[in-house]
Amino acid sequence: MDLEIKGVAASPRSQTQSFSGRRKPLQQGWTSKSWAIQNPCPPVVPRLDLGSLVDSDDEDDFSYIPFRTAHIHFDPPNPSSALDGVTPCQIPYTQQHLNELEQDIIPEDLPAPTSKYKLKYQQYKTEMKEGYKQYCQRNAEKTKSNIRYQPSPRNKTDDKNAQGEEAVTDDLTTLDRKALLQQRYADNPYHAQQSTRKSNAEIVAAEKKKQSVAEQVMLDHLCRIRTHSTLTENMLSHKVQFDCRIISRNGRDACRELVGFFFIHDQSLTIYEYRQFGKNRTNVLPFIKKNTYSHQCGRRKGKQYQLGDFYIGANLTFLSSDHLRLPESIKENALLILRITNIDRVASNDLRTDSVEQEDDTTRQEANDRLVFKAIQDKLKEQLHKRGVRILTAMGKYFQQLDKERNGLLDKADFKQALKVFHLEMSEKDFESSWLILNDNGNGKVDYGEFRRAIIGEMNEYRKSFVRKAFMKLDFNKTGSVPIIDIRKCYCAKKHPQVISGHSTEEEIKLSFLDTLKEACSKSDEVSYGEFEDYYEGLSIGVVDDEDFVTILRTPWGI
Repeated sequence: MDLEIKGVAASPRSQTQSFSGRRKPLQQGWTSKSWAIQNPCPPVVPRLDLGSLVDSDDEDDFSYIPFRTAHIHFDPPNPSSALDGVTPCQIPYTQQHLNELEQDIIPEDLPAPTSKYKLKYQQYKTEMKEGYKQYCQRNAEKTKSNIRYQPSPRNKTDDKNAQGEEAVTDDLTTLDRKALLQQRYADNPYHAQQSTRKSNAEIVAAEKKKQSVAEQVMLDHLCRIRTHSTLTENMLSHKVQFDCRIISRNGRDACRELVGFFFIHDQSLTIYEYRQFGKNRTNVLPFIKKNTYSHQCGRRKGKQYQLGDFYIGANLTFLSSDHLRLPESIKENALLILRITNIDRVASNDLRTDSVEQEDDTTRQEANDRLVFKAIQDKLKEQLHKRGVRILTAMGKYFQQLDKERNGLLDKADFKQALKVFHLEMSEKDFESSWLILNDNGNGKVDYGEFRRAIIGEMNEYRKSFVRKAFMKLDFNKTGSVPIIDIRKCYCAKKHPQVISGHSTEEEIKLSFLDTLKEACSKSDEVSYGEFEDYYEGLSIGVVDDEDFVTILRTPWGI
């Protein structure tokens, strides 16, 4: 029986036989898949409408786009163009057909990009350009420095002699090379976009902290003023707010977040401690009660604090016995030393214009002292350029061994012996000049942390803030020390340039870090904050750019 298909011209028996024979295999158990293989394209195929394909992300400004009229053609094929035994899908397309398909594929009613996405694209483009520009500038500076210090052929003999001399004096050069591997993190490009997001979040958190502390301070003192004084809120508003930290090798004390206020009307100051428990719970407690205070050491000993004494890097000294609420770990030392890490520059500059402070002899003497220490530091940093980690970490352990009384004080002979042990060349004149400045009380003993900071220097507060962040991330229990096992777990060497290039494995880079860090530890299974800080203090000597040093900390610790 011949089948007559409506809309198709009558065909010979041979053609209708193919249709009748096609139904028979299906009855014998053929699946639709096998049928599709036998007949790759049905006579009528609906065309794909790309206009109906829309991303369903939550951030899109549109959630629905109506379908266009589907380009589905139900017109019967032209009998004159039908070929015997050939389906319509097998007819080759001409250029005209391809152009028609291209016009159908690109929808005409796609929505235009919103202003939000245009703004995101412009921000991303600007950040990428700025990040690449900074990366190119740092690479250019590094290339210049390498060319500048590249040895000439006529100095090869001197270099060989220097290497031989180093072999005599340096018996731990393997540790030096392992420590220098950490500086390679700075070779990675600076991710401006990710860094900007993190810094913005940090700025918001810092502003919230300052606001909560300021509110608590105003609340405390206004309550006292209403009962004991006639001061007004307007007078208390004339103040300079600053952040500070405790100079201590105790991790719990060194990582305390302190916020202070200096009031202009009575030259008084107060300091509060900001504590955070979890993500949402915070507390603000008095640390130094509001009063007028004086310097307890240095050239200005006995002089009252003034506005000019408050700047980033300045030290504030207090007698621990005058503050009964201080923690017991702080009371162990007779002197409490605070370092200003940040300050409200706008308020400070505005208030400085109103109050004029004359330069006195003490100010000039302090400037001369800084020049003396700067000259000594420049000489010693040249000797510590590539072995700073090993020398500073070993020197910290050496001083602790000499400190039999555990009060942090050593005499002149101990410091001279330490310089000889670590092959640090320092003239007798420079040593005597520095000793006269440091031994201001004349008792013949100086704090060895202060001595080391004076003759070798220390990293700036911007760098040190990231060292504290890294340690606080590791010391989540706030005990002041971190087990080596936790450091091994948290340290990530995946983005180290030598790991990326395939020259080293992650485990090799991690072991090189742990080997050098363990040399700084007095205990084999844990690292204290002072030892952690000594390690990065030595590493900081060989890193010129602040952002390179921050990259060295951010990359392995994820801060």
